[in-house]
Amino acid sequence: MKNIITEKLKEIETAEQVRVLYAAESGSRAWGFASPDSDYDVRFIYAREPEAYLSILPKRDVIEWQLDETLDISGWDIQKMLRLLLKSNPTLFEWASSPVVYQTTDDWERLRPVLNDAFSSKAGMHHYLSMAHGNYREYLKGETVRIKKYLYVLRPILACEWILDWGTPPPMLFRELVDAELETSVWPLVDELLALKQTRSEIDVMPRIDPLNRYIEMELEKLAEAIRQMPAQNGGDPEALPVRALRLAGDRHRRADGRSGARPENSADVRRRAALSY
Repeated sequence: MKNIITEKLKEIETAEQVRVLYAAESGSRAWGFASPDSDYDVRFIYAREPEAYLSILPKRDVIEWQLDETLDISGWDIQKMLRLLLKSNPTLFEWASSPVVYQTTDDWERLRPVLNDAFSSKAGMHHYLSMAHGNYREYLKGETVRIKKYLYVLRPILACEWILDWGTPPPMLFRELVDAELETSVWPLVDELLALKQTRSEIDVMPRIDPLNRYIEMELEKLAEAIRQMPAQNGGDPEALPVRALRLAGDRHRRADGRSGARPENSADVRRRAALSY
């Protein structure tokens, strides 16, 4: 499929007279819990010739190339990307950190290191909490629910927890968020969900998991309060990033074979233990 996507990107460059600076996977394949029938969500950043940005007539700043059962390909103009970067658009940070990259350029790699300087913790929290609230309210209150909707609620909740702990854009991979932020008492339920999601159809349903719903409701309430306590702007601290990177590297090393035996304590467990001590 990667070869097909690469050819599609070349078609876009020729037909639209643009240069694709960066292209990556978004959605479930980048999050690490694709179903056998999941489509490919390809997102890209492109640039036109310099003269195009001097025109007094605005050009469309989005390209939507293909949408079918297999491929969903669309991209943003670099100018649109930069405007959204100033607003700390969380979707942009997700695209930039995707583990599945189809195309990159020297220009993009020079830009990548400064992206996180524009990250706003509060904007990120609002985005992910709104996503979690919406999916929970719409899809997880019936007697039966679609398997993937649980993950579509849990991932933004854990993304919020990550932002609170680290002040940086959350990683794309769901497993990384689980290991760092999910209470270990809930891990067995989530492991079961992941196994089902990766072997069943996108539209498959299952009975509602009441203990997981209670955990979600508790997290939504707690995160809403956390946002209310945050200052108007709370961007990432570039000086602290090396320390965070070392801490994360150490955590990952200790968990290298950690899916068996006793599970290590993570940020969520520390918070829970502290709360119970009062």
